[in-house]
Amino acid sequence: MSGKYFVHPSSYIENPVIIGDKTRIMHFCHIMPHAIIGSNCIIGRNVTVEPGVIIGNNVTIEDNVMIKSGTIIEDNVICGPSIVFTLAPVIRPRDIKPKPSKLRPTIIKMGASIGANSTIICGNTLGVYAMIGAGSVITMPVPNYAFVYGNPARAAGWACQCGSVINFKNSRAICKYCKSIYQMLELNEVVKVA
Repeated sequence: MSGKYFVHPSSYIENPVIIGDKTRIMHFCHIMPHAIIGSNCIIGRNVTVEPGVIIGNNVTIEDNVMIKSGTIIEDNVICGPSIVFTLAPVIRPRDIKPKPSKLRPTIIKMGASIGANSTIICGNTLGVYAMIGAGSVITMPVPNYAFVYGNPARAAGWACQCGSVINFKNSRAICKYCKSIYQMLELNEVVKVA
């Protein structure tokens, strides 16, 4: 462990781990060996972070979240309460002891928001600033800036970086709140242009 961070006395941290400055780990958490947690994060009550998980900077993980090995969470992500990240081998889902080389990584890109009680099936990527509605089950990759919800989660529209809904006309969208401009490219790929 290194840096100046807070760990509640009821939490259990197994060495070796890396925890960044100004990170707060609240009650009854379990941080397993070889986990990396960035700076200025909030890890809520009763969170489990398994070996090899990588969490970026300025990430909020709310209460009762299970983060399985093979999960990478980039900067500025918000994970609502009671989210589950699953772990499964590529070929044999009933494999009792999956080998790390067989695991499909789950990647949560910068700025994504995941609603309470969602389940993220391993091997999927949630795009930059994607927004996942509460109770969703993610069974496939989510594009950048997409808003999805349901079981299984389906596209419901697009979300601005500020969190408001954006609507495309002629492949362009302007957020009515923050005035950011987005361009729709081929294959439903969205990029922020201004």
